[in-house]
Amino acid sequence: MHDGWTAGVDAGAAGCAATADDPDGPKPQTIPDAPNPQGLPVGPVTPGAGTTPESNGDNSAARAQDGGVPSRLPESAAQKQDDGPPPEIPTGGQGPDAFTLRVQTNFVEVPFTVKDNKQRLVPGLTWRDVRVYENNLRQKLDLFTVDPFPLSVALVIDQSMTYDNMAKVNNSLSALQGAFTPYDEVSVFTYNNGPKMQTDFTGAQSARLEAVLERSKVTGREPIYYDTTGPLGQNININGGQDSHTDPNTNATHGTSILGIQNVPRDVHTLNDAILAAGTALSKTKTGRRRIIYVISDGREYGSTAKFSQVVKYLNTNKIAVYGTLVGDSSLPVIGFLDRIHLPLQMRDNILPAYANATGGNFDGEFRQKGIETSFAKIAEEVRTQYTVGYYTHEPFIDGKYRTLEVKVLRPNLTVIAKKGYYPTAADSRPTGVVSVK
Repeated sequence: MHDGWTAGVDAGAAGCAATADDPDGPKPQTIPDAPNPQGLPVGPVTPGAGTTPESNGDNSAARAQDGGVPSRLPESAAQKQDDGPPPEIPTGGQGPDAFTLRVQTNFVEVPFTVKDNKQRLVPGLTWRDVRVYENNLRQKLDLFTVDPFPLSVALVIDQSMTYDNMAKVNNSLSALQGAFTPYDEVSVFTYNNGPKMQTDFTGAQSARLEAVLERSKVTGREPIYYDTTGPLGQNININGGQDSHTDPNTNATHGTSILGIQNVPRDVHTLNDAILAAGTALSKTKTGRRRIIYVISDGREYGSTAKFSQVVKYLNTNKIAVYGTLVGDSSLPVIGFLDRIHLPLQMRDNILPAYANATGGNFDGEFRQKGIETSFAKIAEEVRTQYTVGYYTHEPFIDGKYRTLEVKVLRPNLTVIAKKGYYPTAADSRPTGVVSVK
């Protein structure tokens, strides 16, 4: 290889010398150019740069602005479509924890109260002491707090009570504002033959609430006594009842009976309608507040358009609890006990305990005025010191079905007061992944 290259050089030099000495001599033989290289491009190569679109002769790919690696491959008709937003790029060190599957589900919040065998509030519980069951399945707690919540209270005052019970309530209303804090808001409803809103939500310590409570004082009703023995109690019968006529000086309905039982008209006490009206106003309040209906009544119900089951469903759907102060005969131990157990074939004269039991609330029966005044602060303290747990339910997302709840505390001789169930709503839906229990 070296000898051939040397001989070629000597021959070329000899030809040039002959031409110079003899201009008319023979012409030198022309050597054709070598073909262009077909392999890798010839030229300086930057270490680490690799091949570039320019080196490959491909001008369709996007050029890197700084001369580095191109940002994308050559575009084609299929690649010109929009790829959407870029994926989430986690920060360093997170590893697989950054890629969490998030699904839409319902977050269930359950406030509850714990009392001992002497009906005293039990403080100091931790989340390890609590078990929550939904549809008999234990739930994983994602929230546990003992922090107090601001209250949104719809106060419902019964004006259909007798004048003696109404006088006790009127004299005790001045102590009501002292049970609330400036962070609470209160609306006032009254009912007699129907509910009426006296004021929308206002500050619990405002002068407006004080004026509305003063305006809500009424004398009440006179107790009705039906005389079934005198001439106005029965119609006049002739010949032992074979012939009868009605005295024009008496009411034609007097003496109307079925199987010998006197039909006595009943007083109207629209408690169901009043609670539904208060619950409708509470459902519009902001989230993050405890929604409470506080009823001051003897608990009687008759003549409402709304049914008890319908009202309870509405309250449990909107996370509203019913508390109350029982006055009158229903607050007495024996009579109140008979009203609460609801004897078979007997009318329910007191439905307030049933509302409290179904919604996770409570009530306090007081017969005297002093007891009514202290019951306001007692109920408010119970609401403000509740425990609150939360979890993400495993049930289908907003199927509209009722779901039972049970809260248990792993300590003996304690009573847990909590709602018996709930209906799911879209307002409670949120993505999972937020864990508050450590």
